[in-house]
Amino acid sequence: MRQRLLGIFLGLPVLFVPVSVLRAQGLSQTTLINRDAAVYSKDTGKIYLVDTVHNAVIVLSSSKPPSSIEVGASPIALALNPRTGRIYVVDSGSRSVSVIDASTDKVVATVPTAARPYAIAIDEAANKVYVSNTFSNMLSVIDGASNHVANLPTGSADAIVVDSDRHRVYLFGYESDTLTELDPATERTTKIPAGAMHLWGIARAGKTLYVSHVQDASIAAIDLETHALRNLPTGSMPCAIAINKTTGQVYVANYADGTVTILEKEERPTTVAVSPHPQAVALDEAAGLLYVASPQQNTVTVVDTQTRNVRQTYRNLDHPYAVVLMGETHAAYTVNLGNAPFTLLTTRDP
Repeated sequence: MRQRLLGIFLGLPVLFVPVSVLRAQGLSQTTLINRDAAVYSKDTGKIYLVDTVHNAVIVLSSSKPPSSIEVGASPIALALNPRTGRIYVVDSGSRSVSVIDASTDKVVATVPTAARPYAIAIDEAANKVYVSNTFSNMLSVIDGASNHVANLPTGSADAIVVDSDRHRVYLFGYESDTLTELDPATERTTKIPAGAMHLWGIARAGKTLYVSHVQDASIAAIDLETHALRNLPTGSMPCAIAINKTTGQVYVANYADGTVTILEKEERPTTVAVSPHPQAVALDEAAGLLYVASPQQNTVTVVDTQTRNVRQTYRNLDHPYAVVLMGETHAAYTVNLGNAPFTLLTTRDP
């Protein structure tokens, strides 16, 4: 566990941030970061992103200046239930989850967790929120209707994916080569072999779950009904995945190669060179653009998914480790671990 945490905080391949940057922001060398640092609400037309330094969630709108919501200590991740309009914020320093009403942008509840929370995911249909805890084998399960919390001994987990259609929860451990499938109704777990996984390289499309293999140049496509696994070739050290749910194209950022692999049925993989050490991806399906963040290089590369060429590279950014898109306006923002908590890259028509 300790080795895994050090990898998250400082090391490769999860995210490398110079110690000088952490110190300048008043952050310790064991500061947690999470790929789920921002969400977009289609109903409100707003982006919500974490501001870890100021213990806040920043609210971005196309029609109003940025505002902030005070939450617990060291917020690192959040998740939205669009059916209820509730946003759940992981307050890693407070051992709690803050609940925000997106219609008012107010905190309406604070829910304690079993230990220091890290990953979060929501079953929208069941209105259940799942939160993993570092240095703990407990999974905190929050009832979205009552905010009551129950802690289940599912084992250590660093990432969570929820299948709301089948009401299954998938838990990933950074040091494990298996994933755990949880049936919340029975609280039974099943181990599924998946290979050594990268906790940021996870994505689901329908009945298929994609996980990246950090120790070889591939990702696994896992059938969630049969648990059958297919390995798909990528570049070296794949660490982030995005999926076009309309076309089925899969985009994989390869940390060691400085490339993106584009996978498509019946076609050979395509490789696109981007800035070195890419670690996060965000896809604008309507605009046909893939945003690829390289925190070490302070860049975001924009790939045209139709021509499969680099359209633009944004430079001199502030250690961007996540990218979020503002729905119909196609504005792209980065979440940063630097002086500015976010950066507006562009506004773009599809």
